[in-house]
Amino acid sequence: MFIAAILAILVVMGLALARALLGPTEYDRILAVNMFGTQTTLFICVIGYLTDRPAFTDIALVYALVNFVGTIAVLRYYEYSEPNQDPIED
Repeated sequence: MFIAAILAILVVMGLALARALLGPTEYDRILAVNMFGTQTTLFICVIGYLTDRPAFTDIALVYALVNFVGTIAVLRYYEYSEPNQDPIED
């Protein structure tokens, strides 16, 4: 069952990575990267459970906090940055 969970997490991580690369807007890309980080947290927890290392849960929680703070920071950057200017002016 854990192997199926690991495979499902890896598939969802691949889909999130594809959305991050192909997303039509910056916000779609940011959301996809955030989802990738969440799936990475789940992956670390499952691997930690399989290898009987409870310290992996702590590592996953720290990774989740860094992912959250990073997402908020990037969203604040996009909120307060100027809109994209057209490089070709008439």
